Amino acid sequence: MRKSFYTWLMTQRNPKSNQPVAILADLVFDETTFPKHTDDFETISRYLEDEASFSFNLGQFDTIWEEYLGH
Repeated sequence: MRKSFYTWLMTQRNPKSNQPVAILADLVFDETTFPKHTDDFETISRYLEDEASFSFNLGQFDTIWEEYLGH
């Protein structure tokens, strides 16, 4: 079974990095309502688009998702 996206993303945290994956990880870390237990693209994408308290380039999210699937 694959780790949830959130669990994987937290391994990418690095406040000193300017890589999109590290930036997203730091932003998501502070989001109490982020869907932490899913590996469903639609659920997470919809959350980032409609509910997140920050804005993030969804094109970059697609690239990060590909990294997640390949880990």
